[in-house]
Amino acid sequence: MTEDPTVEQKIKEIFADEPAPEPAPAPEAAVPTAEGEKPRDPRAKWFVIHTYSGYENKVRTNLERRMQSMRSQGGEKILEVLVPTEKEKEIKGGKRREVDRKIYPGYVLVDMIMDDDSWYVVRNTPGVTGFVGSGARPVPLEDQEVKRLLKQLRDETPKYRITFQKGSQVRITSGPFMDFTGVVDEVMVEKEKVRVLVSIFGRATPVELNSPGCVQVVRLGRLCRLRSRGWRRRSLLLSGCRFPRARPRRRRPSVPRWGSMA
Repeated sequence: MTEDPTVEQKIKEIFADEPAPEPAPAPEAAVPTAEGEKPRDPRAKWFVIHTYSGYENKVRTNLERRMQSMRSQGGEKILEVLVPTEKEKEIKGGKRREVDRKIYPGYVLVDMIMDDDSWYVVRNTPGVTGFVGSGARPVPLEDQEVKRLLKQLRDETPKYRITFQKGSQVRITSGPFMDFTGVVDEVMVEKEKVRVLVSIFGRATPVELNSPGCVQVVRLGRLCRLRSRGWRRRSLLLSGCRFPRARPRRRRPSVPRWGSMA
């Protein structure tokens, strides 16, 4: 028995008009932070807490201890505690060294799942003065801010600590122009160079130094009052610095102060 082709065609048209069933939504999965790291809980957010000045590392240590105690009890709501720092080069006592400088003194970042228990643990940690945010509910950081901050922290290239700017009176501390004074003309932070205008025989001569650590900010008046000898005195004269004249000694009044009040 052969089937009627018109009936088969009508059946196909009926099923073609019906909409296809929509796929079931996939359950919300954990967001991976980076390759090789543990997947991140989507409920976790970064919050900023305010601490007493100089207590940032102590607060981090106390929170990490409380993290361990919460994990032992089966709750993992505080994931990470971070004190943002960056490496910096500085010259102190003629020696160059690298130090870790706090980017935001008095603040600590906490990656946590916010609820009543975790809020109570963080808020009552010694050294913590409160959460940063308006209102009674703490406000988490935006994702763009977190990405920018974490990218800045991953940069391990040390930076020079520049304590001067264009127009500052400085003294060169090393090189062929050592102990010459001049004026900062340009600071090239990315190239780690500085250009100083040094006065030689009354003419401003640009000198480019390979390291900002070769320059030290000085008060020109104090430098002029130094009793220098030899090449040090000659460098002051070449830079156009004049020694101040001696001022006349002030005479003490004959009448004491309490005498005028009688």
